[in-house]
Amino acid sequence: MQISKRVQQIAASQSLAMAARAKEMQAAGIDVISMSLGEPDLDTPIHVRRAAQEAIDNHWSHYGPVAGIPALRAAIADRQNSAAGNAIRWEANDVLVSVGAKMAIFNAVQAAINPGDEVIIPMPSWVSYTEMVKLAEGVVVPVETKYEDDYSLTAEQLRAALTDKTRMLIICSPNNPTGSIYSREQLEELAAVLREYPDVIVLADEIYACLTYGTQPTTWASFPDLADRLIVINGVSKAYAMTGYRVGWLLSKDKAFIAACTRLQGQQLTCATMVAQKAAEVAVSGSQECVQQMLHIFAERRELICRMAAEVPGFKFREPKGAFYLFPDVSAIGTGDEVAQLLLEQAHVAVVSGSAFGCPNCIRLSYAISTEEIEEAMRRIKNVLSQR
Repeated sequence: MQISKRVQQIAASQSLAMAARAKEMQAAGIDVISMSLGEPDLDTPIHVRRAAQEAIDNHWSHYGPVAGIPALRAAIADRQNSAAGNAIRWEANDVLVSVGAKMAIFNAVQAAINPGDEVIIPMPSWVSYTEMVKLAEGVVVPVETKYEDDYSLTAEQLRAALTDKTRMLIICSPNNPTGSIYSREQLEELAAVLREYPDVIVLADEIYACLTYGTQPTTWASFPDLADRLIVINGVSKAYAMTGYRVGWLLSKDKAFIAACTRLQGQQLTCATMVAQKAAEVAVSGSQECVQQMLHIFAERRELICRMAAEVPGFKFREPKGAFYLFPDVSAIGTGDEVAQLLLEQAHVAVVSGSAFGCPNCIRLSYAISTEEIEEAMRRIKNVLSQR
């Protein structure tokens, strides 16, 4: 059958592809440790699982509102209002619930970008931003950030990338894949530049905002004068170990934009799964102690992987401040593609090449796996690379 040009031009997700390759090798009897996916290995909190079970028993099994059930939208607005530094008053009708944060971002890009519109994406960045812009027939403007700047976009770089065709800036903090976090001062400098370009939308991906280590991220909602062109993205996948529930959302104060995204979503999927929405409602509105417990576990794993990575020949890295990824520069050994392939074949450890994120000199290691797996994976990596 004919394959459309728009689909032919997009790349497959390298993180998902590497995870699939690892599973194939495991099925063949090879002891592969996968550090490829950004998926917590921890269980979804028990009170959230019970909420899902109760939703089934209480017949939450039919179509719901396209934009999400009202109680969940209200809970999301309340949660965003409580974010540190938030200066915008969010209401339930500012929220659109989608099937994961990925769908929320897709909806936002499709609703905002016309063919030829430019979208600035600081690199390295999550694998799907670029492909989503391509599907909207937009023009990706990649901006290569520097190791010395902790892979953060500077005001000077932003100003140099902006043109009269720029329509959107996509920015993720805490960042996937680097784990870096923009300070308030950095965001203030970027915001100052953006005020000179009132037609540029800011899409702020804050999916890892709850997973930080000693550094509190500043939400873009700290700048109320940008409220009319701000899209905030979040979801339950990372903070509550609910990746398979597929519930995420976007927030926008622009009613016409929310309406446009809702129309688009109505033609795509009708609504997010009702059972999952009821579980997400309990996760977002209930006690956040479970998030703190998970964060404590990830913090211990972060210390472990950083300590062991410091002993690996050829690894150069900055300690991640958020999320659950280590992103070492491996250019002293080879390209990210070469090192990722080497580690899969000889160490039987699956990692993702930095080329997937626009940074070909690096690899990404997820430490959202058990302590025992981290220790064994890092021992294998050290042994293989010590022989180079």
